[in-house]
Order: sequence, then structure tokens, then C-alpha cells
Amino acid sequence: MIRDDIKAAQVAAMKAGDKQRTAAIRLIQSAIKNRDIELRTSDKAPDDDALVTEVLQKMVKQRRESIALYEQGGRAELAEAEQAEVAVIEDFLPQQMSEEETKAAIDAIVAETGASSPKDMGRVMAILKERHASALDMSKASSLVKARLTA
Repeated sequence: MIRDDIKAAQVAAMKAGDKQRTAAIRLIQSAIKNRDIELRTSDKAPDDDALVTEVLQKMVKQRRESIALYEQGGRAELAEAEQAEVAVIEDFLPQQMSEEETKAAIDAIVAETGASSPKDMGRVMAILKERHASALDMSKASSLVKARLTA
């Protein structure tokens, strides 16, 4: 499980004296704990690895947005710090699907559902998320689905 890998990595980073990696892993654990607390009252909790992957993907997205803003503002040192955190977070994410694999999955779902116009995008995205959420960046997948349905 991803959660166990994160805990083991924290212990290893602490023993190695890697303060940056330890701090990044603590941020990851904190975000996961917050998500667990949010879901306590929910009757439909996702699979543990799916939950952790969702949290990690959200963290990566937030940091990439911050990096872009820091670079626009001329704050290279802050952008580098965020990039270092992204590298640590991505160590725990499952292997992401390539663009070709994503397009193949989208084509299969479009054929299966008979989707033919942008109006069907929500249905295609729902199935795509259900089947491949842990292996996809959903924002990129969204643009690919839109391109496929408008072509």
C-alpha cells in the first residue's frame, strides 16, 4: 500500500538526515490525514490507495500552479523548493499512463458508450475516472476527451 511506502520513506529520510525529504513526506502525511478526517462522516469512502493517489495528485497540481506563479513573479528559489516537493510526491504516485495509452482508453470508452459529441463528455469522463483515476492526470485527460469528441 502507498501509505506504508510513505511511512517507510519517512523513517528512511529521518535516519539519513534528509531534512527536505522528511519535511515533504510530513506534508504528504498531513494531507492524507486531513482527507481521512474529511471522509469520517462519509458513508462512501474510496479504496485506500485510490484515496492516497487522489491526495498526491492534488498536491502535485497545487505545487505546479505555485511553481508557475513563482516563476512569473521572479522567485526562482521558491519555485525550486516547490519543484523539490513535487519530486518527492511523485515518488509515491503510481506510474501514470502515457498519452497514447490515455487516448486508447478514451477511444475504448467512447466506442463502448457511443459518445459522439461534447455533450457526452461528462459520461465519458465519469467512466474514465472510475477506471483509471489513479493512473491519470484528469485535467490532461479532460482536454484529450474534449478533443476526441469535437473531432
